[in-house]
Amino acid sequence: MTRLFGFTQLDIPGTLPLAEGRYVLRDGETERVLVLQTLGAPPPPRRRRRKAREVEAGAAPSELPLSRATAVRAFEPFAGERAAAAWLEAVTASEDAPDALIAEALEALNRAVHAQTTVSGDPGARILGPSDASAARLGYGSGEQVAMGDFADARELDPHAGVSPKRRRQEELRPQERIAAVLGDRERIDPCEPLLLRARADLDAGRPREAALQLRVGVEALLAEFTDPPSDPDHDTDIAALQTRQPETRDLAQQALTSAPSPAQTSQLDDLLGIAERVVRRRRVLRA
Repeated sequence: MTRLFGFTQLDIPGTLPLAEGRYVLRDGETERVLVLQTLGAPPPPRRRRRKAREVEAGAAPSELPLSRATAVRAFEPFAGERAAAAWLEAVTASEDAPDALIAEALEALNRAVHAQTTVSGDPGARILGPSDASAARLGYGSGEQVAMGDFADARELDPHAGVSPKRRRQEELRPQERIAAVLGDRERIDPCEPLLLRARADLDAGRPREAALQLRVGVEALLAEFTDPPSDPDHDTDIAALQTRQPETRDLAQQALTSAPSPAQTSQLDDLLGIAERVVRRRRVLRA
């Protein structure tokens, strides 16, 4: 009997740093397969000489290729067609399951991208999120089908669903206003901000050792930089908490040099990082 597997498929405009192909991701007993394809890519030029050529004003831009990532849940095959169809109906009817499956697929994709960029020594890796996808699908298919990015049945979803147009517009404008202020030399980005962002990216991606090391220096930088605290009692409470718990960040980082944090320590990391992120967000709002 042909085994069927569930999958989440994401279409991402542009190319990814990973080569096309199939990647097996294992985490204990859990095994997933990530299938990457590039659609609509222009053929490579015959010669790679940097010779300038004349262009006309208003010329149409070249088409952008599309990267298709299919995250196959190889650890959970279905008992048959009926079970697969029931699963698909259940997850697409659920309010939370589609977001969880999209997040699961992005975690697999970001894990592969992180491995590629680290091994190749490329510091320009970016974390992909739901907003990077132009389309998302949930479905199931045989091993042969999903290995080719194909399927037996699938449903297309809006990866941006759940966010109202007004809220989405507000979320787009908020960073744009600060970007304009930073580029116009009216505001600065404090060094603690990218450090804490990297800590969050590592923690969310299941890399608590790296997160612990980033958090230590991020908190130290935050406490050194925030010498002009805003007049806000909640801010004072959070800063005092970070100062009091700073030895915890050092202990966690010291342990991370030799071993991974325990689940309890990972939760501790998340709590400390949440306080630091709250301080940064509050200061950003009060500055604005």
